[in-house]
Amino acid sequence: MDVIAILLDWFPFLFGGLIETLGLVLASLGVGLIFGLPMALGQIYGSRLIKSVISVYVWFFRGLPVLVLLFLFFLGIFPSLNMGNAPPFVVAVVVLGLRGAAYQSQIFRGAIQSISEGQMTAARSLGMTRFQAIRHIILPQAMRIALPGWSNEYPTVLTDTAICYAIGVQELLTRTTYIVAQTYITMPIYLAAAGIYILLNYAGMKVLTVLEKKTSIPGFGQGAL
Repeated sequence: MDVIAILLDWFPFLFGGLIETLGLVLASLGVGLIFGLPMALGQIYGSRLIKSVISVYVWFFRGLPVLVLLFLFFLGIFPSLNMGNAPPFVVAVVVLGLRGAAYQSQIFRGAIQSISEGQMTAARSLGMTRFQAIRHIILPQAMRIALPGWSNEYPTVLTDTAICYAIGVQELLTRTTYIVAQTYITMPIYLAAAGIYILLNYAGMKVLTVLEKKTSIPGFGQGAL
Protein backbone atom coordinates (compact mmCIF):
# COMPACT_ATOMS: atom_id res chain seq x y z
CA MET A 1 0.00 0.00 0.00
CA ASP A 2 1.44 3.36 -1.02
CA VAL A 3 1.21 5.42 2.14
CA ILE A 4 2.50 8.56 0.41
CA ALA A 5 -0.24 8.35 -2.21
CA ILE A 6 -2.88 7.88 0.49
CA LEU A 7 -1.56 10.86 2.43
CA LEU A 8 -1.66 12.99 -0.72
CA ASP A 9 -5.23 11.87 -1.44
CA TRP A 10 -6.32 12.88 2.05
CA PHE A 11 -4.20 16.04 2.21
CA PRO A 12 -7.04 18.49 1.36
CA PHE A 13 -9.15 16.96 4.14
CA LEU A 14 -6.24 17.16 6.59
CA PHE A 15 -5.46 20.70 5.47
CA GLY A 16 -9.01 21.67 6.39
CA GLY A 17 -8.26 20.44 9.90
CA LEU A 18 -5.11 22.55 9.96
CA ILE A 19 -7.14 25.65 9.09
CA GLU A 20 -9.73 24.77 11.74
CA THR A 21 -6.95 24.33 14.33
CA LEU A 22 -5.35 27.65 13.45
CA GLY A 23 -8.74 29.35 13.66
CA LEU A 24 -9.27 27.86 17.11
CA VAL A 25 -5.86 29.04 18.31
CA LEU A 26 -6.15 32.62 17.01
CA ALA A 27 -9.75 33.10 18.15
CA SER A 28 -9.02 31.63 21.59
CA LEU A 29 -5.93 33.81 22.08
CA GLY A 30 -7.98 36.84 21.03
CA VAL A 31 -10.77 36.07 23.50
CA GLY A 32 -8.19 35.46 26.21
CA LEU A 33 -6.55 38.82 25.51
CA ILE A 34 -9.86 40.71 25.47
CA PHE A 35 -10.90 39.32 28.86
CA GLY A 36 -7.48 38.73 30.41
CA LEU A 37 -6.17 42.31 30.29
CA PRO A 38 -9.18 43.94 32.02
CA MET A 39 -9.09 41.20 34.64
CA ALA A 40 -5.43 41.95 35.33
CA LEU A 41 -6.26 45.63 35.79
CA GLY A 42 -9.19 44.70 38.01
CA GLN A 43 -6.96 42.56 40.21
CA ILE A 44 -4.55 45.46 40.73
CA TYR A 45 -6.73 48.57 40.73
CA GLY A 46 -10.21 47.16 41.39
CA SER A 47 -12.25 47.16 44.59
CA ARG A 48 -12.09 44.27 47.04
CA LEU A 49 -15.29 42.82 45.52
CA ILE A 50 -13.92 42.93 41.97
CA LYS A 51 -10.66 41.34 43.09
CA SER A 52 -12.57 38.56 44.84
CA VAL A 53 -14.78 37.84 41.80
CA ILE A 54 -11.77 37.70 39.48
CA SER A 55 -9.87 35.45 41.90
CA VAL A 56 -12.78 32.98 41.91
CA TYR A 57 -12.90 33.11 38.10
CA VAL A 58 -9.17 32.43 37.80
CA TRP A 59 -9.35 29.65 40.38
CA PHE A 60 -12.28 28.01 38.53
CA PHE A 61 -10.80 28.04 35.03
CA ARG A 62 -7.30 27.12 36.12
CA GLY A 63 -8.52 24.39 38.45
CA LEU A 64 -10.55 22.31 35.99
CA PRO A 65 -9.22 20.18 33.12
CA VAL A 66 -9.98 21.46 29.64
CA LEU A 67 -12.00 18.34 28.85
CA VAL A 68 -14.27 18.90 31.84
CA LEU A 69 -14.78 22.54 30.86
CA LEU A 70 -15.65 21.54 27.28
CA PHE A 71 -18.33 19.06 28.39
CA LEU A 72 -19.61 21.48 31.05
CA PHE A 73 -20.16 24.23 28.51
CA PHE A 74 -21.21 22.00 25.58
CA LEU A 75 -23.69 19.84 27.49
CA GLY A 76 -24.68 22.15 30.34
CA ILE A 77 -24.16 25.89 30.10
CA PHE A 78 -24.86 26.45 26.40
CA PRO A 79 -28.09 24.35 26.39
CA SER A 80 -29.26 26.08 29.60
CA LEU A 81 -28.89 29.41 27.78
CA ASN A 82 -30.97 28.10 24.85
CA MET A 83 -27.78 27.90 22.79
CA GLY A 84 -27.68 24.14 22.50
CA ASN A 85 -27.39 24.38 18.71
CA ALA A 86 -24.21 26.42 18.87
CA PRO A 87 -21.50 24.91 16.64
CA PRO A 88 -18.84 22.92 18.54
CA PHE A 89 -16.24 25.32 17.14
CA VAL A 90 -17.91 28.26 18.91
CA VAL A 91 -18.15 26.35 22.18
CA ALA A 92 -14.47 25.40 21.92
CA VAL A 93 -13.43 29.02 21.28
CA VAL A 94 -15.45 30.21 24.28
CA VAL A 95 -13.98 27.56 26.57
CA LEU A 96 -10.37 27.90 25.42
CA GLY A 97 -10.70 31.69 25.33
CA LEU A 98 -12.15 32.02 28.84
CA ARG A 99 -9.61 29.55 30.20
CA GLY A 100 -6.83 31.42 28.42
CA ALA A 101 -8.09 34.67 29.95
CA ALA A 102 -7.50 33.22 33.41
CA TYR A 103 -3.87 32.46 32.56
CA GLN A 104 -3.26 35.62 30.54
CA SER A 105 -4.61 37.80 33.35
CA GLN A 106 -1.81 36.52 35.60
CA ILE A 107 0.79 37.26 32.92
CA PHE A 108 -0.49 40.82 32.48
CA ARG A 109 -0.86 41.33 36.23
CA GLY A 110 2.79 40.43 36.81
CA ALA A 111 3.91 42.74 34.00
CA ILE A 112 1.83 45.66 35.28
CA GLN A 113 3.06 45.17 38.84
CA SER A 114 6.65 45.22 37.60
CA ILE A 115 6.19 48.89 36.67
CA SER A 116 7.32 51.15 39.50
CA GLU A 117 4.48 52.71 41.50
CA GLY A 118 6.42 55.94 41.25
CA GLN A 119 5.39 56.21 37.60
CA MET A 120 1.73 56.19 38.55
CA THR A 121 2.42 58.79 41.23
CA ALA A 122 4.33 60.96 38.77
CA ALA A 123 1.56 60.70 36.18
CA ARG A 124 -1.09 61.67 38.73
CA SER A 125 1.04 64.60 39.89
CA LEU A 126 1.01 65.86 36.28
CA GLY A 127 -2.77 65.97 36.35
CA MET A 128 -3.56 62.64 34.70
CA THR A 129 -6.48 60.59 35.90
CA ARG A 130 -5.77 57.02 36.97
CA PHE A 131 -7.28 55.77 33.70
CA GLN A 132 -5.08 58.11 31.64
CA ALA A 133 -1.99 57.05 33.58
CA ILE A 134 -2.77 53.37 33.01
CA ARG A 135 -3.51 53.90 29.32
CA HIS A 136 -0.61 56.20 28.41
CA ILE A 137 2.11 55.30 30.93
CA ILE A 138 1.60 51.85 32.46
CA LEU A 139 0.13 49.69 29.69
CA PRO A 140 2.55 50.63 26.88
CA GLN A 141 5.42 49.41 29.08
CA ALA A 142 3.62 46.47 30.63
CA MET A 143 2.49 45.03 27.29
CA ARG A 144 6.10 44.87 26.10
CA ILE A 145 7.17 43.16 29.31
CA ALA A 146 4.26 40.72 29.09
CA LEU A 147 4.85 39.70 25.48
CA PRO A 148 7.45 36.91 26.12
CA GLY A 149 5.20 35.31 28.75
CA TRP A 150 2.11 35.83 26.62
CA SER A 151 3.85 34.12 23.70
CA ASN A 152 4.02 30.93 25.74
CA GLU A 153 0.23 30.79 25.59
CA TYR A 154 0.44 29.98 21.88
CA PRO A 155 1.87 26.43 22.16
CA THR A 156 -0.35 25.75 25.17
CA VAL A 157 -3.53 26.69 23.30
CA LEU A 158 -2.31 24.89 20.17
CA THR A 159 -1.97 21.58 22.02
CA ASP A 160 -5.25 22.16 23.88
CA THR A 161 -7.12 22.35 20.57
CA ALA A 162 -6.56 18.60 20.11
CA ILE A 163 -8.85 17.94 23.07
CA CYS A 164 -11.71 19.66 21.22
CA TYR A 165 -12.19 16.49 19.18
CA ALA A 166 -14.26 15.30 22.16
CA ILE A 167 -17.16 17.63 21.27
CA GLY A 168 -16.86 17.13 17.52
CA VAL A 169 -14.76 20.07 16.39
CA GLN A 170 -13.32 19.19 12.99
CA GLU A 171 -9.78 20.17 13.91
CA LEU A 172 -6.56 18.38 13.01
CA LEU A 173 -6.74 15.45 15.42
CA THR A 174 -10.41 14.76 14.65
CA ARG A 175 -9.70 14.54 10.93
CA THR A 176 -6.56 12.48 11.53
CA THR A 177 -8.57 9.95 13.53
CA TYR A 178 -11.19 9.83 10.77
CA ILE A 179 -8.52 9.10 8.14
CA VAL A 180 -7.05 6.33 10.30
CA ALA A 181 -10.51 4.78 10.64
CA GLN A 182 -11.01 4.89 6.87
CA THR A 183 -7.57 3.65 5.77
CA TYR A 184 -6.56 1.43 8.71
CA ILE A 185 -3.12 3.06 8.52
CA THR A 186 -2.19 4.26 11.97
CA MET A 187 1.40 5.28 12.56
CA PRO A 188 2.16 7.14 9.29
CA ILE A 189 -1.06 9.14 9.59
CA TYR A 190 -0.45 10.13 13.20
CA LEU A 191 3.19 10.93 12.38
CA ALA A 192 1.99 13.24 9.63
CA ALA A 193 -0.35 14.95 12.09
CA ALA A 194 2.46 15.25 14.64
CA GLY A 195 4.65 16.83 11.97
CA ILE A 196 1.95 19.41 11.24
CA TYR A 197 1.59 20.26 14.94
CA ILE A 198 5.37 20.71 15.24
CA LEU A 199 5.40 22.89 12.16
CA LEU A 200 2.55 25.05 13.49
CA ASN A 201 4.31 25.37 16.83
CA TYR A 202 7.63 26.32 15.27
CA ALA A 203 6.15 28.81 12.80
CA GLY A 204 3.97 30.47 15.44
CA MET A 205 6.83 30.88 17.90
CA LYS A 206 9.07 32.30 15.18
CA VAL A 207 6.44 34.94 14.36
CA LEU A 208 6.03 35.82 18.03
CA THR A 209 9.81 36.00 18.53
CA VAL A 210 10.07 38.46 15.66
CA LEU A 211 7.22 40.47 17.21
CA GLU A 212 9.06 40.52 20.56
CA LYS A 213 12.22 41.85 18.91
CA LYS A 214 10.27 44.46 16.95
CA THR A 215 8.53 45.82 20.05
CA SER A 216 11.42 45.54 22.51
CA ILE A 217 13.39 48.59 23.62
CA PRO A 218 17.08 48.12 24.51
CA GLY A 219 17.46 48.15 28.29
CA PHE A 220 13.70 48.23 28.77
CA GLY A 221 12.34 46.27 31.71
CA GLN A 222 15.75 45.40 33.13
CA GLY A 223 15.39 46.84 36.56
CA ALA A 224 15.22 50.46 35.52
CA LEU A 225 11.48 50.68 36.03
